[in-house]
Amino acid sequence: MNIGTAWKPTPNDDLDPPLLAGVELGGTKIIFTLGTGPDAIIESDRISTSEAEPTLIAIEDILDRWLQSHPSIAAIGLASFGPLELDPAAPDYGSITRTTKPGWSNTDIACRIRGRYKLPLAIDTDVNGAALAEGRWGAARGLRSWAYITIGTGVGAGIVVDKSPVRGLGHSEAGHMIVRRAPDDGFAGICPFHGDCIEGLVSGPAIAARAGVKGEHIPDDDPLWASVSATIAGLIHNLAMTTAPERIILGGGVIERRPSLFSPIRQAVVNSLAAYAHTPAIAQNIDTFIVPPALGEMAGPLGALALASDAASARPLAVEPE
Repeated sequence: MNIGTAWKPTPNDDLDPPLLAGVELGGTKIIFTLGTGPDAIIESDRISTSEAEPTLIAIEDILDRWLQSHPSIAAIGLASFGPLELDPAAPDYGSITRTTKPGWSNTDIACRIRGRYKLPLAIDTDVNGAALAEGRWGAARGLRSWAYITIGTGVGAGIVVDKSPVRGLGHSEAGHMIVRRAPDDGFAGICPFHGDCIEGLVSGPAIAARAGVKGEHIPDDDPLWASVSATIAGLIHNLAMTTAPERIILGGGVIERRPSLFSPIRQAVVNSLAAYAHTPAIAQNIDTFIVPPALGEMAGPLGALALASDAASARPLAVEPE
């Protein structure tokens, strides 16, 4: 059943911020946010991510309820784990492609949701959404170029250049970059595609595989953290040398639970860049170059709202219900 009708501008659109629905689809949980921005959240909800079809049905159940109680919702934003097909001309646009999450490869998300609700909709990666939210409301306000890195169940980087996420043949998958290893780091990595890429070395599951226990149970002085810090610093080094961001925002569950990692990561980045080219400015301002997300754990959920806001502002005409 289709819920709602095609959205069109109304006379007070320029006066009242539109009501937006955001869905942050993560590898372990899904967070729903209804509101107009970080200071005006009307309702929120959360469910666990399970198999693809039951999860999508659960998403629709919550959106159905919200559309019935708030028919003025103007747009939907989907910030999802990936990889995603984000070329609008592709036949599988808006789908998760070949992913490390079992059972989710080739799963359509955007077309299914858009077809059901007939509302403007924007989809992007969860980390791109978080990056856009930090640029609109958080630690990257006023900047033109920045990157948001999340270290959690997976590793991702939302890379923003001239205020837009980097897009080419696909979206950035910097978490699967391969960097120079710490000399004493012989861990083979757990990524099923690349083994010892960054995600295979420092994601939450990778850290647990290294140590035999979850990261929160590993003491701060364990040598493992030096290897983790060196690998994350390698990612930041490569971003600094390729897209030259004005700021790196470093978040995700691993970092949130281990803020002591900021100091060794910052020092490792300074050492690695070695004052080359534009990087003395990074070294002189390292504490404000690598920072935690100003939006904290709300960066992801607000990323979905930021995408919804962009969809509403673009005012694409939805297909009329059949």
